[in-house]
Amino acid sequence: MTSRDGPKQGRGAIPGVLAAMALAAVAGCSTLPRIVPDMMPSAAPVQFDSAHGPLSARQSKAILARLKRHGEETSIFDRHLALEEQIMGTPLVVGNRVVLLQDGPATLQSMFDAIDSAKDSIDLETYIIERDEVGLKFADALVAKRAQGVEVNFIYDSVGSIGVPKEFFKHLTDNGIRVVEFNPVNPLAAKAGWDVNRRDHRKLLVVDGRIAFVGGVNISSVYSGSSFSRGSKQRPDGSPPWRDTHLRVEGPVVAEFQKLFFTTWEQQKGAAPAPRDYYPTLAAKGSEVVRAIGSTPEDPFSLIYATLISAINSAETSVHLTIAYFVPDPQLLVALEDAVKRGVDVQIIVPGKTDSWLVLEAGRYHYSELLHAGVKIYERRGALLHAKTAVIDGVWSTVGSTNLDWRSFLHNQEINAVVLGQGFGAQMQAMFDADLAASDLITPDAWDRRPLDDRVKELAARVWEYWL
Repeated sequence: MTSRDGPKQGRGAIPGVLAAMALAAVAGCSTLPRIVPDMMPSAAPVQFDSAHGPLSARQSKAILARLKRHGEETSIFDRHLALEEQIMGTPLVVGNRVVLLQDGPATLQSMFDAIDSAKDSIDLETYIIERDEVGLKFADALVAKRAQGVEVNFIYDSVGSIGVPKEFFKHLTDNGIRVVEFNPVNPLAAKAGWDVNRRDHRKLLVVDGRIAFVGGVNISSVYSGSSFSRGSKQRPDGSPPWRDTHLRVEGPVVAEFQKLFFTTWEQQKGAAPAPRDYYPTLAAKGSEVVRAIGSTPEDPFSLIYATLISAINSAETSVHLTIAYFVPDPQLLVALEDAVKRGVDVQIIVPGKTDSWLVLEAGRYHYSELLHAGVKIYERRGALLHAKTAVIDGVWSTVGSTNLDWRSFLHNQEINAVVLGQGFGAQMQAMFDADLAASDLITPDAWDRRPLDDRVKELAARVWEYWL
């Protein structure tokens, strides 16, 4: 296990802790589901929900027809959505407004604005919170809202935030904020069983039960720079900016994100939240169709993994992935290679620089197979890529906390939003194209000529890919 996916100062104490817990990590082995055609359900129509509850079959059919209209040929709607509905357990919800937030400055400012406007409740769940400029600003904002009578519930991951002094969290609780440490590293502090390999990797903020933020951005000053700025591309301390993606969501689907927050809260034995209007009546806010997906190690299989494999298998024109940590399992490799064989344009943007060399090298072990199968791989330059996004056939998009690696699929709690439609898909594609323009193509010939010591590092890292 590792606490990658965050700034170095939050990881300093981890190696010594993990060395003593290696056997516990191995004991938590899981498997990935096999997505095969006979998993397909009957031809029952895909069901949609709205602000007023489930829509009729006729209404759902009309929405499905609208989603397909003017789009390129794709099996996403007919084939994939039926399977997704069968396995997800959460509805496709219409009537939402989704704002695409690129990089830290835009994301953090939007979150601060929402917190400042809170009148009833703030529910925050994050893998990492740092005691730095951004983390202290969040703490001050939460304390100020609690002083105004707003209820604040906060979940942070014990490993992700292991470098943060306990006094930081005590300051929050002393000011009336309810705080849950997810799966404490210290087994004596655990309230819901103990498994050091299970981590809460989610990044979720729900304000007043009406606005949800979900994506890849942790609460840290590493996000103080923009990777798309025309001026200086460096953060104030001179280091490269972090490239990430987040969403701001309003509308009926926010209730589904709220449910995921409180499910974790209850599983971790958090104190009973004070009575508030956590599930207000939510009117339609826009035209986006959204599904909230949360995965946990307790699920029979990773819901996000299953829906992504199915979406790739259903792709007809394009699979465009932007992934911070890419360590594919055999089935994902086959899905990507088979897509190329069908004539699908498969492109993957990965980091050129990373905060975890072991993960980077484990992923690189698989590049040769993918490149020679026709998958195009690009390395992002000028920034540390931390985004976890996909846009498939220009109409099926996802943004969230889930990486394409074994840790995300088997060991972590993760959260993603799936957004259907060509309008949002066009925004995702434009963002992908901007990253592509700032990336370098890896060619099969150049990769085959890489030095021997690089190959040795890849082989060594691959041994650990299941637990990275």
